[in-house]
Amino acid sequence: MTARLEIVPQADFEAHPASAGIVGNPLFAEALRQAALHMVAMHDVNPRIVRYTASMRKWLLTQAILTLHYEHLTDPTRAGLTAAKLVDFIVASNVASKNTAIAHLAEMRNYRLLVDAKQFGDKRTRPLVVADTAEQLIRQWFEGHLVSLDALDQGKRLMRSKHEPTLMYYALPRATRRLLADPAWCDPPESIATLVWAESGSNILHDLVARLPRGVLCGERISVGPLRLSDITNRYIISRSHAQRIFARARELGILGWEGGGSRGPLWISRCLIDDYRHWQAVKFQALDEAFSWAMTRAR
Repeated sequence: MTARLEIVPQADFEAHPASAGIVGNPLFAEALRQAALHMVAMHDVNPRIVRYTASMRKWLLTQAILTLHYEHLTDPTRAGLTAAKLVDFIVASNVASKNTAIAHLAEMRNYRLLVDAKQFGDKRTRPLVVADTAEQLIRQWFEGHLVSLDALDQGKRLMRSKHEPTLMYYALPRATRRLLADPAWCDPPESIATLVWAESGSNILHDLVARLPRGVLCGERISVGPLRLSDITNRYIISRSHAQRIFARARELGILGWEGGGSRGPLWISRCLIDDYRHWQAVKFQALDEAFSWAMTRAR
């Protein structure tokens, strides 16, 4: 029988500020822009690897893989990462189908982001571990978010993480399980979903946010400067037709567009998309903040 997804009950979480409090922080807009810049920079250095989190489905699949791996690392009595355990996890959480989960796992193994813990046994039960390359990248992602959280309250999370690297092993799975159980994250507004559920859509969205000007944004349309569709296709290694479909749907929704029409020149982003992005990302930052605080009481 398929195992059900283990979701930490809400009552088990320590009290923490609502994500609305994060959005209301006057420093959040710039902290979020810096986080977007960080994620774009990570892509530019390792485009072939970062694409494993370049859409919402891939992000959820990859985070589920990391969750199983790190939970076993911190508690060997818990089941480790195997194809069978991942399928149980993913299907029970309605993230993707069994075939999609297996294909994603196989591709990560093919690129040596996951390696066999042992060289024997059935493929469904053979334990897998996260390779050093993948761990270095997820730590960059994790600590980049700690930098943004520290910017909101002059905290010391990054310094603590540098001194105690194992904090990530506790915090990341807890935050992921919380997000998997939260419709505010997994079922974002249409303005966000139109982009992030498309292949490389998350990369494109972060790229656009990273281009936002500093300071107070005025008006219903905010210009991010000249941008050609080819700039997007070349940077994120996607076809022109795929990019055209993403931007055409965004234009239909009134959330993105070129000032002069076509697909070049100054691009604008709607206030609606920016506000939705900030509220959506605040859910993730809230989960990471709570999980990091919790991890500091557990890590040794």
